[in-house]
Amino acid sequence: MFRNQYDTDVTVWSPEGRLLQVEYAMESVKQGSACVGLRSNKYAVLGALKRSVSELSSHQKKLLEIDDHIGVGIAGLTADARSLAKYMRNECLNHKYIYGAPLPPHHLMGDLADKHQRTTQTYVRRPFGVGLLVASIDPRSQKPHLYQTCPSGNLYEYYASAVGARSQSARTYLEKHVDTFPEASRDDLIVHALQALVGSVSGDDELTKENASIMVVGTDEKLVLIEGEELQPFLDRLELKANDDEAEDDQEEVEDYVEAMEES
Repeated sequence: MFRNQYDTDVTVWSPEGRLLQVEYAMESVKQGSACVGLRSNKYAVLGALKRSVSELSSHQKKLLEIDDHIGVGIAGLTADARSLAKYMRNECLNHKYIYGAPLPPHHLMGDLADKHQRTTQTYVRRPFGVGLLVASIDPRSQKPHLYQTCPSGNLYEYYASAVGARSQSARTYLEKHVDTFPEASRDDLIVHALQALVGSVSGDDELTKENASIMVVGTDEKLVLIEGEELQPFLDRLELKANDDEAEDDQEEVEDYVEAMEES
């Protein structure tokens, strides 16, 4: 009802108490390709679906390196994400230059959330149309962390999360298996991330080494990006797991049928 009158400026409240321009920015995050994140007691893993604008183009990068202990997955406007990634890299470099130590991730995330929030209170700028999943290792406690930012300036810490288009199926998978994540190995977390992404692939497409990418950081491992041929062994393992699950389901159906016949 009031949308057309109160969505022309980010600083204008609607009578319903909403900032419509901020909500539009949050909608752009939902339109971006899916990105998932999860962590165990030792590792944090990001997984992302890469898009290509046509068959003649390469796939767009969705996972960005910030520092040896911080990586970012994006959903939304890639150009906005590059701007935020540049800011985060500068903050990490400045902290390392002044203090001679890596920047604690919770400090960086607080500053990043403030940067998001300032654009919602200033009429000369629009909100950032991108949501970030940030996987990191705290250099002091040596514990993994997973954060999620929002165009509104909200900041959340998660055990596992997913953002982007068709991410609900990924969240459902993560919620179903979240109890296994704390003690999971590095390879198991990667397989879980890929499995969560499977449900977010559009149409008849499949998850392949071309359109998927993984980023891992751990207490004993610096940030590493896994894609292309390096990712293929994990996709093969995912296919084997799917075949095993299908065989188990078939076996259960046979057993149920036999029981039903015996009772009759």
